[in-house]
Amino acid sequence: MANSRTVGVLGLGYVGLPLACAAVGAGHRVIGYDPDEVRVASLCAGSSPVEDVEDRLLEKSLASGLLSFTGNAGDLTACDVFVICVPTPLHDKTPDLTMVDSAVDAVAAALHPGDLVVLESTTYPGTTEDRLAPRIAELSGLHAPRDYHLVFSPERIDPGNPDYGLQNTPRVVGGLGPAAGAAAAEFYSSFIDQVHVVSGPREAEMAKLLENTYRHVNIALVNEMAIFCDELGVDLWEAIGAASTKPFGFAAFTPGPGVGGHCIPVDPSYLSWRVRRLGYPFRFVELAGEVNDRMPSYVASRVADILNRDRLSVSGARILVLGVAYKRDLGDMRESPAPVLISRLESQGAIVRWHDPHIPAQPLRGTQAVPVEGALTPVELSGADLVIIHTDHAAYDVADVVRHSRRVFDTRNMTAEHRAAHVTRL
Repeated sequence: MANSRTVGVLGLGYVGLPLACAAVGAGHRVIGYDPDEVRVASLCAGSSPVEDVEDRLLEKSLASGLLSFTGNAGDLTACDVFVICVPTPLHDKTPDLTMVDSAVDAVAAALHPGDLVVLESTTYPGTTEDRLAPRIAELSGLHAPRDYHLVFSPERIDPGNPDYGLQNTPRVVGGLGPAAGAAAAEFYSSFIDQVHVVSGPREAEMAKLLENTYRHVNIALVNEMAIFCDELGVDLWEAIGAASTKPFGFAAFTPGPGVGGHCIPVDPSYLSWRVRRLGYPFRFVELAGEVNDRMPSYVASRVADILNRDRLSVSGARILVLGVAYKRDLGDMRESPAPVLISRLESQGAIVRWHDPHIPAQPLRGTQAVPVEGALTPVELSGADLVIIHTDHAAYDVADVVRHSRRVFDTRNMTAEHRAAHVTRL
């Protein structure tokens, strides 16, 4: 490949590992860096920690001789492209960029004039220019855009999406100066079908936050509608289906027991935090957060109502939760509302068990819930006073769940075609 690069990918999770494999597929040499030596050893053995990267793809990439993994930041000196894909969590609603800072330090120590540095980690507008550029200049003596190319290009990974992956999801890039944007576009175009260049890093940073804030606010809208539609006796799911027939001006969102994942519960708070530093409240985002955060408690209150109808109390009730992952057909617990819901139920005296075909049996943080190992059985279903469908995994046979359960509370509309007197939908 004429324009092959040596790419350092810092962070080897849901964002970095797919990127590393895609770059290898385009003929680039890739050095994957992660300070977690256990993860590095596992990756070198061909074991992928990411569901979207199958072991066979990782093994193929390793066999090409173009992919290697290291826990030694010094190995990055061979690179001329650096892509930072580390987590950017929130602590008390405040962005924590310590992992970005550590990655930047590793990049600065290996950086050469003319290199390309890309931040993919989600953050607030201004991070690339106001935090990365000065830090790199201080540590390396190199200044962007004069000495090297500095870019923000937000990851757009949707774990488990069968239709859109890294290659066919358009890529946004915003460089510090036109040359940086062009350099990033050339690199990403080698393995991504469409690249959209914006005028600078701030616009790219805002684009990412806008995408997820849009989803956050609209999910909150339907979650709040679910609360009062129950009081009004309205089938919200049917109303959403009807509204979806309009071919313009409407995008369907659905309610649920809360929001989870690496984007929706976190990214809007980055924007809200930045806006508050300007002296303004971001009321839409903050209200949406309040609505979505209270959904586990609302679901718990609906559980109490369902049991009360049959003169049962939550205290002492045996409750089975189906699915604890944040999303259908994934084994991803990041920010899942399930532990919060279970904790609410347990605080009222419920005895909770849970089953998820994608999550290994393990304690759930903050709960005493017992995991159900192996296949879901009729005995397990019938032994519960109430079954909650929390995550609508395709592995669940809905007809069997309805047939064998005494009571079902469906938070995902999985039972739409299986109406019965003992089935309640959110």
